[in-house]
This record gives sequence, structure tokens and C-alpha cells, in this order.
Amino acid sequence: MSSERVAEILKKVQRVQLVANRAVNEMFAGQYQSVFRGRGMEFDEVREYQPGDDVRSIDWNVTARSGDCYIKQFCEERELTVLFVVDVSASGVFGSIAQAKLDLVVELTAMLMFSALKSNDKVGLLTFCNGVQEYFPPRKGKSHVLRLIRALVSVEPIAQPTLLTETLEFLNRVHKRRAVVFLLSDFLADVDLKSLRMTSRRHDLTAVTVRDRREEDWTSVGFVTLRDAETGAVLEVDTGSPAARRWFRQRSQQRDVSLTEKLGRAGVDQLVLDTAGDYQTNLRRFFRERARKAALR
Repeated sequence: MSSERVAEILKKVQRVQLVANRAVNEMFAGQYQSVFRGRGMEFDEVREYQPGDDVRSIDWNVTARSGDCYIKQFCEERELTVLFVVDVSASGVFGSIAQAKLDLVVELTAMLMFSALKSNDKVGLLTFCNGVQEYFPPRKGKSHVLRLIRALVSVEPIAQPTLLTETLEFLNRVHKRRAVVFLLSDFLADVDLKSLRMTSRRHDLTAVTVRDRREEDWTSVGFVTLRDAETGAVLEVDTGSPAARRWFRQRSQQRDVSLTEKLGRAGVDQLVLDTAGDYQTNLRRFFRERARKAALR
């Protein structure tokens, strides 16, 4: 790798880190902790029995040894394993307004990683396209999070068909214990319901769908040549044709509806982001909705 490329990566890492840290400190750390809770309750300590305490909490072993009545106290097992499964296919380089889809994914992932870091959770990363590309097992610590961000920033998008099913099968093999999983992709490729459902049953799975509005709504600029970033297929389209624009918009909307229905049937939460939108507002809204659902359970 050239020195210019290294300098470019380091500069981008610093920018992403700055943006992500500011967002976490100002807005998201508390919401993250309230939405993503630990696996259950774990033993904390014993203390002397006081009138009104639940007699079922009495620690009979300590009581017998000390001659005084003691009860067990428990606290929430806060530590989580948070895994980011990121689509690095070449379709992610598309962006028509503010930024490319993959740039938005990197920024959002970094922000969530710093939220996890602030909560002392383990963080891991899995990148995929036509199968798993890189896997970084979950660990704690700032240096580990920065390593993951550097890995994401330095990704070279892959011009191959996206194979999500194989990726989810790998995830389920290497992670037997329940984890919080963020699956980040534009989901232009087909999604297998069975693999989604299996992963959702094993993990707390959220699908983050990243879109660009020009993928759904064309402007009239005459004849354009389109090239599929993953398959290489080339198509010439008359964007000045209302029928062509209508067909393309309907096709995109049908794909979006199909994906949302499939995720719902699999029990997967979905967060939809747009490259031109305010993703932080959408993320806050998503956190509030998750917290509301959790309170109703």
C-alpha cells in the first residue's frame, strides 16, 4: 500500500472517530444502554437481611456460617457482545448527493462501536460480499475499536454478487452465544428468509438498510449507460421516458416492500437510512421505538 493511501486512510479514520465520538457523547450513549441490555441477572454480593426482604433470597450457606441472616443481591449482567456484519460489495460506492452508501455505513458503525465501548461491551466485525471477507472476533478496548474502524475505512469494495446466506451461516457457527448483531447492507441482493429467521432466533438482529434516493427516483437526463457494480451487466436507459422512470421506481418500491415483509416475518428489526438524510435522527427514532416495544413486553 502506498504512503499516500496510508495517509488517506489515517485521515479518514480521524474524521470518522471525531464525528462518532461527538455523536456518542452528545446523544446516543444513554439510549444505547437502555435499548441493548445484558443477558440477565448475575450474583453481586450478600448483605444482612432486613425486614421486608424476600425470604427466597436468603443465602442459607452464609447464614449458617455466620449465625446471622444474609440475603443474596443480584445485578444486571450488562456486558454484551456486539457484532457488526457489513456488506462491502461494490454497490456500496454509489452515492448521488451527500455521501456514498458505504461511507454512511462506516460512520454509523463507528458511532455504534463507540457507544458499545462506552458501555464496556465486546465489539466484533465481519465484512462480506461473495462470502466472508474478514472476521475480527469480539474484544474490548479502544485500541481494538480503532483497529476495526481502520479495517472498514481501508476496505476495497468487491465487484462480486453478494451472498448473504453463507455469511449468516458462518455467523451462527462461530457465535453460539447470543449477541447483538447489526447487519448493514443495501440489500440489493436476494435475502433468504430461512437464514434470517435462524439468525434472529439466536441473536438480537437488526437490519440496517442503506439507500440512495437515485436508486429509486431518476431525474430526466436523457440516455445513460448503467453498469451493475457487482455483475458488470450494462444497460442503456432513456431517463427522459416517463414510462422508464415509472417502471424503475415501481421495481425499487416492490423490492423495498418485499424486504420489509421478509424481515418482519423473520422477526428482524429494520432501520432504514438514506445517504442524503439525517441518519442520527432516524437512529434516535429507532432507539425510542425499540425501547417502547421492550416496555410493552
